[in-house]
Amino acid sequence: MFEFQIHSKDGLSRTGTLNTPHGTIKTPVFMPVGTLGSVKGLTQEELLAIDAEIILSNTYHLFLRPGEKLIKENDGLHKWINWPKPMLTDSGGYQVFSLGGKRGQSRVKIDENGVKFTSHIDGSKHYLTPEKAIQIQHDLGADIIMAFDECAPADSTKEYFKKALTRTHNWLERCVKEHKGHEEKQALFGIVQGGLFADLRKESAEFVNSLNLPGNAIGGLSVGESKEDMDAMIKATIPHLSENKPRYLMGVGTPEDLLNGVEQGIDMFDCVNPTRIARHGTFYNFDGQFSIKNEQFKNDTSPLCPELEYPGNHYSRSYIRHLFREKEMLALRLLSINNLKFLINLMQLIRANIEQGTFQEFKTTFLERFNSKK
Repeated sequence: MFEFQIHSKDGLSRTGTLNTPHGTIKTPVFMPVGTLGSVKGLTQEELLAIDAEIILSNTYHLFLRPGEKLIKENDGLHKWINWPKPMLTDSGGYQVFSLGGKRGQSRVKIDENGVKFTSHIDGSKHYLTPEKAIQIQHDLGADIIMAFDECAPADSTKEYFKKALTRTHNWLERCVKEHKGHEEKQALFGIVQGGLFADLRKESAEFVNSLNLPGNAIGGLSVGESKEDMDAMIKATIPHLSENKPRYLMGVGTPEDLLNGVEQGIDMFDCVNPTRIARHGTFYNFDGQFSIKNEQFKNDTSPLCPELEYPGNHYSRSYIRHLFREKEMLALRLLSINNLKFLINLMQLIRANIEQGTFQEFKTTFLERFNSKK
């Protein structure tokens, strides 16, 4: 059911397809983030119109509200949110640690069995184990689910990263055991951790890869480290992950990061950045990243990105600037649609250039233009 096929290569970059119960995903792919079961500001029909192939939702948030049982009673996430294509849910591990409070304090307590945390919504107490994280994701019903892991703080010592790595590997084995019997319906991906330590990344990648899961993910990056450090950790990880399995770089999604990741052999990406920056008035086009608030757009009659075609791309920058200044919701929606379409279109161009053997030339030309006005 979850067969991954590689169709073309250009250096380490490759195109492929991943089959799921809700359709086939073309890779490399950028996945819009619908944390609460909704990509902020967009309808599912608009996501389909901009060619989104897969979206993801967050286990932590949906567990706290409305609860996975309600979603299961409504025939799972796909039916509940009216999304006909593939979905991915993360395990909630990152959110437990980032939203539940500082470790060592009463709000988050880790033991070898799981994590006790406090809801950021109402202060209620919860205990999440690897088994519970998988059970929640079974109820949610996404095509791809993620193992429960510990994403250690970026400033942790190597000693702590090693402890977190051992715990993450133990939890992964428990996730695999809990997932038995669901393999045909949902693909479980393991997550490589290890901070900015190449030897720990290698150790983690070899362990995760040894379990022969349908796909492998790289976590714990894009959390404040430099681009150079992130690239170095990807390079330290990729050689130890199976070539015939999809590789998912979690939480990464700027145009430059997508190109650099694909260049190193990454197949899947997700990030909240395109819709988050849109809500602050920022938009992408092939000439770079711009703020709609700037005076230069006051009388600009061009669309946000003239090269793109999608519903809504006929509105002028001048009009959208006016909407944004007046705090009209339509501005945020139009900026969000543009940014997501831009990244989805970028992945389409990347796939076409990999197939033609011109990826490196495309990357160079794209970045020269995109960064020319910085």
